[in-house]
Amino acid sequence: MARAYHGGHGQPRGFLTEEEKKNRPTATPQLIKRIFSYLIPYWKQFLLVFLTILASALLGLLPSIITGRIVDEALIGRDLQLLIRLLLMAFAAMIASQLVSVLESYINISISQHVIFDMKNEMYGHLQHMPQSFFTTEKQGDIVTRMNTDISGVNSVITGTLTNVLSNAAILATSLVALFTMSWQLAIVGMVIIPMLILPTKQVGKFRWKLTSEAQAKNDELNQQINETLSVSGSLLVKLFTRERREYNQFVKTNRDVTNLSIREQRGGRWFGVITGMFTQLGPLLMYFAGGLLIITGADPTLTVGTITATVALVNRLYQPVRELLNLQVDFTRSLALFSRIFDYLDRPAEDAGNGETPALRDWSITYDHVAFSYQEDQPVLKDISFTVPDGHMYAIVGPSGAGKSTISNLLPRLYDVTAGGVRVGGVDVRNFDLGYLRSQIGVVTQDTYLFNGSILENLRYANEDASMEDIEAACRTANIHDFITGLPEGYDTMVGNRGLKLSGGEKQRVSIARVILKNPKVLILDEATSSLDSISESAIQDALAAVMAGRTSIVIAHRLSTILQADNILVLSGGVIAESGSHTDLMARNGIYRELYETQFRKAIDYELGDRQTAFEAQRAKPV
Repeated sequence: MARAYHGGHGQPRGFLTEEEKKNRPTATPQLIKRIFSYLIPYWKQFLLVFLTILASALLGLLPSIITGRIVDEALIGRDLQLLIRLLLMAFAAMIASQLVSVLESYINISISQHVIFDMKNEMYGHLQHMPQSFFTTEKQGDIVTRMNTDISGVNSVITGTLTNVLSNAAILATSLVALFTMSWQLAIVGMVIIPMLILPTKQVGKFRWKLTSEAQAKNDELNQQINETLSVSGSLLVKLFTRERREYNQFVKTNRDVTNLSIREQRGGRWFGVITGMFTQLGPLLMYFAGGLLIITGADPTLTVGTITATVALVNRLYQPVRELLNLQVDFTRSLALFSRIFDYLDRPAEDAGNGETPALRDWSITYDHVAFSYQEDQPVLKDISFTVPDGHMYAIVGPSGAGKSTISNLLPRLYDVTAGGVRVGGVDVRNFDLGYLRSQIGVVTQDTYLFNGSILENLRYANEDASMEDIEAACRTANIHDFITGLPEGYDTMVGNRGLKLSGGEKQRVSIARVILKNPKVLILDEATSSLDSISESAIQDALAAVMAGRTSIVIAHRLSTILQADNILVLSGGVIAESGSHTDLMARNGIYRELYETQFRKAIDYELGDRQTAFEAQRAKPV
């Protein structure tokens, strides 16, 4: 049973876009074998699909063949009972053909959805183990498209392209056999007519393809203008610059172009229908002429009027399969392109899982030994970093923006691997740890706090699924967020919204800190952990952070002087190297980079903190007694 399929943006399926032609994949035996590897587990179901397609094609012949008997035996023979029987037989054959087609469709849908299920599981599992560099370089929209749209498109390949080939080939083969069995002369005439039907279709199709492509481009412009000017921010900008008339005129112009192109395309479609209809009517006329000539001249004494009628019906049955098979190259190319995009991600190397060591360390010191790192070749971010954080100590890393502070912290849990040198925990190179074990021992509070779109409780339990409510509440008290949560109408069941947008920056970071407390790691990384807190909120959790870091080896990246002063040692990063290190007093006395940072960054922070405190003090005084 033939199925229609259209390309992207509603384009006619018989033609490739310029981009598709340019990026046409190569059909190698390895690629074809890999595609079919997803179908092999369902080979029994595919065999049943093939049998149902063959049965449907054979049953589809019966109405045409029976029509010939109706003419020759029932109508010419004036046999009413035979006429009724033959009509019932033709009707039963049509019903049986449709039922078999439904069965084939059911099986096909089951196969395609199970293949999609398998591929999505494989893709998601693979993407979970991609290195962090993959997610920082790939567009999130592309990842979602490959994961959802591309893999879901496999459904159209299985239920559309693959089944169409089998179905149309079966219809073509059975119809040709039946035609040549009835009358090889009329079969040849019928074969000659088919190109007369197809060539106009291809020519008109090219014309409509061109118009549709142009209309789609104009539609994209129209949609872009609507999205930009009628959004909250866009409409505000239009109003503030009083550009309503300009935007309206531009909309009218683009809308007129879309309308004119649509009119031309639809008018072309009407002419296409006229031309196709003419050739469709011409075909039977030629066959009736050829058949009549054979009967009248006596060239084929066995030929009957019923046979001519049946062969005309069979030739009409050939047209759609031939047209579908002529589009096979386009469908095949698009199918290969779809799988190539999926395999492109599946072939990306996953992050190194390490050498599987899970040592029970007593010493959780951190050592960076002549570490160098670059995100891009010939553009080093870190050049020669060497320092050791003794077990249980806290080191602060400071430096100008873009100096590589966060990069240093990312190397410890192996979000990235060093280009040269090594990072060790307890004397063991992090690349020798089992990756899951290593990360389970490291707690990170990032500058950009991320919460899933769920409840506060669900976000907290992400760190420890087995944590009791007592543990959760204790962690939140330590992070100074428990009272805030219990003051909410739904308490810990409060939904935080997408990315936690229902909470303020400070509230999100305190939830994040509580989440790390629940993880109970051996090593802590605080990357601007208090950057979103005002001074009042920060001072409220400084003691909490000190309690969390007590006994843990910690690396703190901060611009807050109050945080830095608690460090056992301060590392000043500049130009990809550690330019200075020491205590606050020592570094101030050197009049170097640290003092410059103090004068330009930390002093502003101090003034800001003093302003916050003054504001809070005045607000307290203003409260009624």
